[in-house]
Amino acid sequence: MHTWDDLAGRALARQFPDVAGRDVSSVAQALHLIGPIQAQTARAPFLALAARMPGVTLETVSAAYDEHRIVRGSNIRGTVHTSTPEDNALLEVATRVGQRALWQRSLKLDRTSLEDVWSGIEDFAREQWRTPAELSTHLSTWLEQHDPRAGATLDNQAGRYFGFGHGGLVRRPLSGGWQSQGAPGYRAASAVIGDRSAALADPEGSIDALVRRHLSCHGPSSRQDLAWWAGVGLRVVDAALDRLADDLDSETGPDGRTYHDLPAAPPVRVPEGVRLLPEFDALFCGYQPRARARFVTPEHHDRLWISSNGMIPALLLVDGRITGQWRLPGSGTRRRCEVICFSGTRRPTKAELADPVTALETAYGVTVTELSVTRG
Repeated sequence: MHTWDDLAGRALARQFPDVAGRDVSSVAQALHLIGPIQAQTARAPFLALAARMPGVTLETVSAAYDEHRIVRGSNIRGTVHTSTPEDNALLEVATRVGQRALWQRSLKLDRTSLEDVWSGIEDFAREQWRTPAELSTHLSTWLEQHDPRAGATLDNQAGRYFGFGHGGLVRRPLSGGWQSQGAPGYRAASAVIGDRSAALADPEGSIDALVRRHLSCHGPSSRQDLAWWAGVGLRVVDAALDRLADDLDSETGPDGRTYHDLPAAPPVRVPEGVRLLPEFDALFCGYQPRARARFVTPEHHDRLWISSNGMIPALLLVDGRITGQWRLPGSGTRRRCEVICFSGTRRPTKAELADPVTALETAYGVTVTELSVTRG
């Protein structure tokens, strides 16, 4: 039977792999090992990589994006993720499955299908990068031409999302760097990173592959964890687990749930010392909320996860436990760094924070002018 400590150690061994080198290939390898990084905060992938491969530079991570060794797009759970191109195709399949009901309910199609809508969006964004406004206008015009009786309401923030929220698009900043919240542009993923028809033609096989990918990066995981992370229903996950049953190891966890893993998983390993993790780090977003007990106490979890809007701050990891948060208030390249550790936890020293701060400076392109460590 798994304990919370056992689940934590097995997951941490995957999430903090040893990656040799700090070049573009190493960045791509790290993304393959740790899996997709939630990135609606543009700096999150830079900080996530800094915490896992200190010394990687802003320029190198940006080059990995520019060379399409890693890509950014809106997909699972309707959120932005950075992933490898190979994972991006699997994420699109999960997004089509998990977001289908929302699209159908919102667009109220009468004469066309969602596949037609998605193909139309990709065709419009095939040859050049499109802005959200252009994509929204395109979708409205396309529906007027192809399905005039559709009951979609697109003249609001939720409606405009459908113009660019299709998982078959990738995005890049049209202004500013990859680490900033500059205006985004979107293009068809198939035009940028290659054909993905094989993944789309076999959705069950792609979901199975995505389950394997999640377990390789986050396992052991329960059916609830897999459904939460992928943004699909439990029936979809259960069907995949049934198909994969002979290839997985399954064991009861401390909460009575069954936890699945790949055979020959890496042994338990807990990274010592301090890590400054980004907003929406995988140690939170890889698991259904109650299963995050492997990393954080329930009372601390409730302070870090705002369930009403899903916001998660930048996280403080000390000896494998999430024990607080941190922030860089203000704007510009010169910032203060404020570390807040929760009561009852080990308070890291400034000396322990020196290397993590240097790592974030190098990967994010800022200079930390002042460091404070407080209880909160």
